Amino acid sequence: MVLPKLAARVDDIAPFYVMELMKEAFELERAGRNIIHMSVGQPDFTAPPAVVEAAAAAMHGGRTHYTNALGLTPLREAIARFYRDTQQLDIDPSRIIVTAGASAALLLACTALVDRDDEVLMPDPCYPCNRHFVSAADGKPVMIESGPEARFQLTAEHVEQHWGPRTRGVLLASPSNPTGTSIEHDELRRLVDVVRSHGGFTVVDEIYQGLSYEAHPKSALTLGDDIVTVNSFSKYFNMTGWRLGWLVVPQQWVAVFEKLAQNLFICASAVSQHAAIACFEPETLAIYESRRREFQRRRDYIVPALRQLGFGVPVVPDGAFYVYADCTQVPHAARGDSSALTRAILHDAGVGLVPGVDFGTAAPRQYLRLSYATAYEKIEEAVERIGTLFARSA
Repeated sequence: MVLPKLAARVDDIAPFYVMELMKEAFELERAGRNIIHMSVGQPDFTAPPAVVEAAAAAMHGGRTHYTNALGLTPLREAIARFYRDTQQLDIDPSRIIVTAGASAALLLACTALVDRDDEVLMPDPCYPCNRHFVSAADGKPVMIESGPEARFQLTAEHVEQHWGPRTRGVLLASPSNPTGTSIEHDELRRLVDVVRSHGGFTVVDEIYQGLSYEAHPKSALTLGDDIVTVNSFSKYFNMTGWRLGWLVVPQQWVAVFEKLAQNLFICASAVSQHAAIACFEPETLAIYESRRREFQRRRDYIVPALRQLGFGVPVVPDGAFYVYADCTQVPHAARGDSSALTRAILHDAGVGLVPGVDFGTAAPRQYLRLSYATAYEKIEEAVERIGTLFARSA
């Protein structure tokens, strides 16, 4: 049987290597191996009791029907209060659009803002799906090499140098996956001013902003109502599988985003929305803050431990739960080839990491990503296993 031809855009979507590596790790587990997973960006914490109880109450109460495409009003109001309390921002709840995860939010943003062959600037390295969201909208992601001297982030100078006749805007993340680094607020202001001078859009993924360690960062929304931000209940709120996120968009664009959401998704999960309202209760927020401090404790252990193993960490992550580590000087035959090294570490040490090839084309063999979103004791064991492997290889 000869099947019809697939759409050409699928050729622009590269495999998501972290998911492929996870499949390989799961195969080893099924064969009886003990694997420490430090690849996927998923908190080991789950939703706090109040959130689970709110979900159960919604199901038992029959509150499982479609919601408004923009999301439940009480949830949007709770998110607006969260901005007021944490950022001193007065965000009208009508500007908040609840989505089926940050992925749906980014897809909505690209669908609304990107025309065929429009170019969107983003840093290299960056979260791999970001460029694929642009490609899915028939746009052209333009990856700009952003090394450790720029904290692995775009700068205003990068944007000015690379803005061309087809450039439509920028897609940023602060803090970033895979590097855990943030854009300094003054630099972000300069960058936004450059984008505005060209009549472009700025979309900022802030899903890791709640997991910041050095200082409480300012949202990009403090720079003006024309900026689109993306957030999620997956990371700080520990609700990855609940698939819930949100956008904040300019008031004039709400109706357009609502129309797209109605047609593409109808609405986010009603149960997840009812549950998420409980995320903003004082007792629940206290739990999240305790967990944030635990993530910081893990970071403060893993960065010096990696350096002692021979990895370079040119920029200490200030947020999220990732370290982007240079593997060119480690005591192993696969040094300088992160794909070969991560495979060796998985098979010979039982620790799952991610090669840099997932995150762009700028030095992908030089870097690998480690996620410390797992228990402290497991992180200690992973360091011991990798150290033992390197000692055997030296």
